[in-house]
Amino acid sequence: MLSFAHQPHPPSYYAATAHAWGRQPPLQEDASCDVCVVGGGLAGLSAALNLAEKGFSVILLEGAEVGFGASGRNGGQVIAGFASDIAGIRAQVGAEAAKAMWDMSVEAVEIIDERVRHHGIPCDWQRGYVSVAVKPRQMRELEDWRREAESLYGYADQQLWDQETLRGKVGSERYVGGLFDPRSGHLHPLNYTLGLAGAALAAGVRIYEQTPVLRLEKGQQPKAHAERGSVSSRHLVLACNAYIGALAPELERRIMPAGTYVIATEPLGAARAGALIADNMAVCDTNFVLDYYRLSADHRLLFGGKVSYSGREPRDLAASMRADMLHVFPQLAGTRVDYAWGGFCDITVNRAPDFGRLDGNIYYLQGFSGHGVNITGIAGKIVAEAIAGTASRLDLFAKIRHRDFPGGKLLRTPALVLGMAYYRMRDLL
Repeated sequence: MLSFAHQPHPPSYYAATAHAWGRQPPLQEDASCDVCVVGGGLAGLSAALNLAEKGFSVILLEGAEVGFGASGRNGGQVIAGFASDIAGIRAQVGAEAAKAMWDMSVEAVEIIDERVRHHGIPCDWQRGYVSVAVKPRQMRELEDWRREAESLYGYADQQLWDQETLRGKVGSERYVGGLFDPRSGHLHPLNYTLGLAGAALAAGVRIYEQTPVLRLEKGQQPKAHAERGSVSSRHLVLACNAYIGALAPELERRIMPAGTYVIATEPLGAARAGALIADNMAVCDTNFVLDYYRLSADHRLLFGGKVSYSGREPRDLAASMRADMLHVFPQLAGTRVDYAWGGFCDITVNRAPDFGRLDGNIYYLQGFSGHGVNITGIAGKIVAEAIAGTASRLDLFAKIRHRDFPGGKLLRTPALVLGMAYYRMRDLL
């Protein structure tokens, strides 16, 4: 299990610009509730808020600080769909179930929009996202997806941009075109997470920070044991993701912590920033090892990418990421990088989300595979529906088959490194 207890948020642009949050005390007693949620990231907070709104008494236990993990460090992109190709999901679950899952991913974007407006969460939420093609082959794939999205899923608002149109929107010579999605977008993920935490507190959720759960007791009244207390409940939700570790080995075997990294430039000014990305869109390329970027509210470029399975940060992270940024935007050669940081997301073998039950009354949400800002919102909603007695939407995800990562703990990292080498080579072709 990755250790994070008693640590503050790592230095990042998000931490430096986070809104005030009243830190919650650690658990120091034996408590009880209807539902105990383990994990204070977006998935756990979404589940807790939805459950409290349905009238359940909820306790949430967070091992470090709310939003400490991927929820407070990611690229901030909110994209309809899943990390896995929806065609691969459809091949497993059938056309009707795949359509329902796609619709849920779109609903998840609207959940963010509704939460931001209803709770007044100041997180720089902005619509607009473009997926850009580096090669003609990738552009053809975007064209195919636009037709498929409209004909099979009723997702009809996307716009194909040729190279000339895209160059009027993104100030880079690297791309041959793109597919614009006006519904997707981006936000400040840590401030959104803290806003959800505030909404959960207001709804009656009891949040305990700096409270790692050390072990679980299954049974009619599952119990989460911490260092100085425990929580007994009728239902328990595990939303630990990359940090699940020994708490549930059967879940830990199905995910892999993947490091991904972001830099933030110095403020560029409105005009210079707008020349890089018009209309304040989020941008992501279609490579397997991809670049993703957007502008901050104070006109910095936030540029993300790279993937690491070793658990170690790349050497000289800022310089390494800066080189990637200059490959896209060489005009930033004289620009200072003010922040560089990374974190772990949890990926599944097939990159599809992994939601379900460990036991009749123990639920889990994991495997967001890089699409967590969006999908955590619907994940929390459907697990709350299931606990309230309507499990049909959660049960759809049980149709997706998930395998353990091959090789166990000793061999799965070398196997993934070899796999990544293959996909890096494919990106170059």
